[in-house]
Amino acid sequence: MDDQHGDLPQPHGAHGRPPTKAERWAAFKKSPFLPATVLVFILAIAAGLFAGSYTYTMANPTPRHIPTAVVGPPDSPHGKAFAAGMEKALNASLQLREYDSYAAAEQGIEEQEVFAILRMRERSVELDVAGAAGAQVAQVLEQAGPEVGKAVGVPVEVKDLKPLQEGDPRGLALFYISLAAVIIGFVGAIQLSVHARGLNPLERIGFTVLYALLGAFAIAAVVDWLLGALDLPFVESWLILALTMFTSGMVFTMFNTLIGRWAMIPTWGLMVLLGNPSSGGAVSWPLLPSVLGHIGRWLPPGASVNAQHTAVYFGGSQHAFPFLVLAGWALVSCAVFWTWRHRHPGGREVGALASGVHRAGAPGA
Repeated sequence: MDDQHGDLPQPHGAHGRPPTKAERWAAFKKSPFLPATVLVFILAIAAGLFAGSYTYTMANPTPRHIPTAVVGPPDSPHGKAFAAGMEKALNASLQLREYDSYAAAEQGIEEQEVFAILRMRERSVELDVAGAAGAQVAQVLEQAGPEVGKAVGVPVEVKDLKPLQEGDPRGLALFYISLAAVIIGFVGAIQLSVHARGLNPLERIGFTVLYALLGAFAIAAVVDWLLGALDLPFVESWLILALTMFTSGMVFTMFNTLIGRWAMIPTWGLMVLLGNPSSGGAVSWPLLPSVLGHIGRWLPPGASVNAQHTAVYFGGSQHAFPFLVLAGWALVSCAVFWTWRHRHPGGREVGALASGVHRAGAPGA
């Protein structure tokens, strides 16, 4: 037995010693365990940030600055007492803007310049809110108005000039359909990168357009025709959703071109962690922290909600700004992708598809 064991080759040299720390680290870097370990920490951090960002912005919305139209004598003692009482009750400032007539103030509502109209009368006050302009803002004003009126001894009449649609009593449906367009937009781009890597740059952009158009049509059709939750201006809403989905997809494609496999990190941070909570869809901008309220208008989710909200409830006063924001992000993303397309994972040599088809059709293939 001893002789037999003695005949076995004995380890010697570099093969016989345990690997050094440097060698182990080099082997670890080449293995799939490094990206898997990094992903574990990234996902844990992303989970905390996701919960934190939505809780910070949505769990306890607080009014800060509420643009309010004022009609009637500005020196009305009843009006002054009521406005001061509202600011104290809300712990916020009513940004009072004087209008020459009630019709002009109503136009301010239509243009979404103000969220309410404070109509001064000799012995009373009329507070007109606009639920469609901001459901949470209207709810806060409707609750506080009568209580403040009683406290300061001023009769108050509250009414909603622009109520939400019956199928969307809390005003969240527009946020949800925009959220769907944003998430499916970049998920679609991820799937193209995984399952259609051979697409060339122009083909990738073309297929992003196609799934954006078809996906947006499906969202609008389900919400309007199938569920009846919203009465959409169908073509306009469809195209807004399509532009949103395309922009979201191209934002991921841009980051995929710049930083490769880690592109999901900035895409998720920009579109989901920052963009959706600050979009004004779930919580109106006057109730958001002021910085987020301003930033949200310049990001694709906020621009999408803004355009969709105006299309559904204020169709005669659509603004160019949200469309310019969406188009700007889409153009920048496409330009970056096209300029550095040689760095984008995937693609194929010119003629590769044609030669593959030829070989497949050849006898014996």
